[in-house]
Amino acid sequence: MSQVFDLPIIRPAAVTPEWLTGVMRRAGHEVTVAGMTAKKVGTGQVGESVRFTLDYKGDANGAPRTVVGKFPSPDEDSRATGVNFGNYIREVNFYHQLAPNAGITTPICLYADVDVATSEFVLIMEDLAPAVQGDQMKGVSLKQAELALDEAAKLHASHWNDASMDELDWLHESKAKPPTTTPDLMKTLWAGFRERYGDRIPEHCIEIGDAITRNMDFYRNGYVGPKCLIHMDFRPDNMMFGTAEGGYPLAVVDWQSIGYGCGMSDVSYFLSGALSREERCEHEKALLQRYHRKLIELGVKDYSFDDVWTGYARYSFSLFIMAFAASMIVERTERGDDMFFAMLRGGADHVLDVDALSLLPD
Repeated sequence: MSQVFDLPIIRPAAVTPEWLTGVMRRAGHEVTVAGMTAKKVGTGQVGESVRFTLDYKGDANGAPRTVVGKFPSPDEDSRATGVNFGNYIREVNFYHQLAPNAGITTPICLYADVDVATSEFVLIMEDLAPAVQGDQMKGVSLKQAELALDEAAKLHASHWNDASMDELDWLHESKAKPPTTTPDLMKTLWAGFRERYGDRIPEHCIEIGDAITRNMDFYRNGYVGPKCLIHMDFRPDNMMFGTAEGGYPLAVVDWQSIGYGCGMSDVSYFLSGALSREERCEHEKALLQRYHRKLIELGVKDYSFDDVWTGYARYSFSLFIMAFAASMIVERTERGDDMFFAMLRGGADHVLDVDALSLLPD
C-alpha cells in the first residue's frame, strides 16, 4: 500500500522531490521522485508558472517526466490583484468543480489546493509541451482562430443557461458573486491609464475609453439573453497550440477569470486581438458562422446568427477594457506595456469597424 502524503501549499522554491512524490501518488502514479529541476515558463503576470523535470527512482510506470506548476505571483502588486479579485481561488475551484464537464480542452490537473483565507495556492498540471504558447502580439493563423472558436463553442455549450452556475459564489458574475469591478473603479482605472501613458494613447482610443467608461453601467448590466460559462481572458497568450511534434491541437489555460455571462464576450474579445484588422474584417463572418454551427451541433437552441452578431458588436469593447484595466493592476513590464497597447489598438479598431459606439446610450 502506498504512503499517504500530507501536501502543504508551497511556493516554487520549497518544492522538493518528496513533495512531488506526494503529488504523483495522489494522482495515481506509484512512483518515487528522486530528483528534479525547475525552470520558469510562460508570460503570465498574475501567476507564476514553473516547469519541473522529474527523475524517478526505478521505473516511471507511465508517470509524466515533466509537469507544470502554477503559484501566486512573486510580484507584490500582481499577487494583490490575484488575491483581491479571487483569481487564485477561482482557478483551483474551476479545476476541482467544472473542468471535467466544461467541454473545452484543458491540461490534466494532477493536484490543486488553495487556502481560502489567504489565497495561497498551488496547481500542478500536465505539461502541454511540445505544444507552444500563443502570442498576443503576433496573433494567430486563420486555422488557429478556427480551433479557438471551436473550443469556445464547446465551453459555452457545456453549461448553456445552466441556472446552477448562478449559485457558485466564486464564479465571476454569477448571482452569488456580484461583479468586483464597479463603474466608478473602471473610471478610476481609465483616468490612471490616461495619466500614466499620456501622448502614447491614440486620440481615437481616448474617445472610445471616455465613452465606454461613461456608459459602464449600461455595458455591464444591460445584457439580456442566454448565459454560459465564459473564460473571460480568451486570447492567444492563454492558448497552447499543438505542433508537428505533438500536443493537443489547442488547449486553453489560465482559468483565473472564469465566469458566467454572454459567450460572445469571449468570441469578440478573442477576435479583437488575435487577427490583424484586415484578416478579422475579411474572415469574421465566416468564423462567427462556424462558431454558431458548432453551438447548434452541441445542442444549443433558440440562438440565431443575428444573436451572435449582436453580441459580437456589443462586446467589441471587451479587449479594449481589459487592456487599460489590467495594465493598471499588475506588475508593469516592457512586454506588458507593448501587449496592453496591442490589445487596446485591436479593441479600438474592432469597436470602430462594427460601429459599437452607436450602441451606447450616451
